Amino acid sequence: MKQSEIKNLSAAELQGQLSQLKKTYTDLKNAHAISPIENPLQLRTVRRSIARVATELSKRELQ
Repeated sequence: MKQSEIKNLSAAELQGQLSQLKKTYTDLKNAHAISPIENPLQLRTVRRSIARVATELSKRELQ
């Protein structure tokens, strides 16, 4: 998810997106622990998406 897409979402949508991304990340980590997933770079992209959404949420709280 790109930063420009994140800025267009509301705070409630960001919260929902954050929880969905966290669930996806834990599912990917568990699947990778059992047997290697096909594309391990997915872990990095999901983790960075989580960071982008969390950063936007905290930025909005400060305003």
